[in-house]
Amino acid sequence: MKPAGDCPARPDLPLAGSEPVSRFAADLARVWPEGTTQGKARLGIAVSGGPDSCALLLLAAAAWPDRIAAATVDHGLRPESAEEARFVADLCAALGVDHAVLPVTVDPGNVQAQARAARYRALAGWAGEQGLAALATAHHADDQAETLLLRLNRASGVAGLAGVRERGRVPDRELLLLRPLLGWRREQLERIVEAAGLRAVADPSNEDDRYDRARLRKALKGVDWLDPVALSQSAAHLADADGVLEWAAQREWHEAVRPQPFGLVYRCRAPRAVALRVIARIVHELAGVESRGGQIARLFDSLDSGSPASIGSLVARPEPAGWAFSKAPVRR
Repeated sequence: MKPAGDCPARPDLPLAGSEPVSRFAADLARVWPEGTTQGKARLGIAVSGGPDSCALLLLAAAAWPDRIAAATVDHGLRPESAEEARFVADLCAALGVDHAVLPVTVDPGNVQAQARAARYRALAGWAGEQGLAALATAHHADDQAETLLLRLNRASGVAGLAGVRERGRVPDRELLLLRPLLGWRREQLERIVEAAGLRAVADPSNEDDRYDRARLRKALKGVDWLDPVALSQSAAHLADADGVLEWAAQREWHEAVRPQPFGLVYRCRAPRAVALRVIARIVHELAGVESRGGQIARLFDSLDSGSPASIGSLVARPEPAGWAFSKAPVRR
């Protein structure tokens, strides 16, 4: 078992006005401009104890003293997790930052996805109780580059290739979610932690070859012709393109989708990429489910060729008025 981490009694904060702190303050102001104008707005920091989140905590404590609070989610998936949470609690106490440990239970199955959902639910609940205006996580350029490459390898569409956004919402919540470190390299954050005299938590899953990201991370070590910051910027450009497609899909929905007695009819006029989003929304509206992109694409191709098709509990048929979507009749 690896020790959780080591926190000196008084960690050395990055100096206010130093290059890293000034850079972080500028990045945060760009991502969250209203936070800098609202003098009493407080920011929540998600801190696992790893070097990335510890660097975020140190930078935020130096740039925004007395305006942050931190929380650590304990999934209980490893014996070391409680000790790691105590390490973060000790670090926050040394910095004078309010801290909470949030225990969660993860259901069997897709552990990483379940853990992520449970983590955000817990953090959103904590932020609401504390009256925090936003939540910040420590995703950085290397994370974004890895996400882009992984999703390219899975034939993801524009929305998937856009990766994580600098600014968004916590899933299924109204809480603002910020990622001010997407322009920072992992090694830059590690140097900040080392300069503070900290030994951060080492997550064994980062070295576990059962996970695609861990294998990719190992493969990228020593590959000096790939620039993670440039890849992260490409993901940001794709996020812009995703926003344009979503805008076009919203317009297409209002202009080309109409109710009918048994469902919805869609007179498609848009390019395929836009129409796929409209059809996905139709499926969600009528069946209440999120369908995979490949399923939606096959449905579109069938209708575009003049053939009826089905998806889940819905049937879709080409008709003179457009593509008609309705629930399939219940069989007895």
